[in-house]
Amino acid sequence: MEKSMRSTNKLSVDKIVKVGILAAMSFVLMFIQIPIPIAPPFMRIDLADVPSLIGGFAMGPVYGVIIQFIKNFLNLSKTTTGGVGELSNFIVGGAFVFVSSYLYNKRKTRKTAIKSMVVGMLVMTALATLSNTFVIFPLYGKIMGIELQEFLNMVAATNKFVTSYSTLMLLSVAPFNIIKGTLEIIVTDLLYKKVSPVLKK
Repeated sequence: MEKSMRSTNKLSVDKIVKVGILAAMSFVLMFIQIPIPIAPPFMRIDLADVPSLIGGFAMGPVYGVIIQFIKNFLNLSKTTTGGVGELSNFIVGGAFVFVSSYLYNKRKTRKTAIKSMVVGMLVMTALATLSNTFVIFPLYGKIMGIELQEFLNMVAATNKFVTSYSTLMLLSVAPFNIIKGTLEIIVTDLLYKKVSPVLKK
């Protein structure tokens, strides 16, 4: 009994350490951002979901979401969006990671991993489009004192297809998440097999 408890405690400590390391990596990756002309300037591409995806694949979807939560909690210390950006990042990133790792853990093959991440990306994109339309952009605008029309103006100069609030969401926010998700899928696919043995020890 004592040996079993010791083994369980060691397992828990191991996972806590791994989650902490992956969350720290994810937090650091948030600082490496790439602007994309089709989206508002405050929306930039990063690869911060990759450690969460790797953690979710190796340890299970709940751990992937925990990594996402810690990453965004840490980022609150330097937020420029009043916490709205972190809320949005957690909602859409958490959905991406949970769906992807949940499906992958049912059948652990490379083919399933890629399919799972594609499904996760589509769920993320749909959720991001809806949440940004009805919650995130209006809330961010209210906190920062920005009219919704100003968001449209930020993008219209570089994305000629954006002519209204609805097209801002469908032709700017949605493509942004597809591009970001695709890059993260590629990087995760390249890295997972190399780092997963360490996480599974």
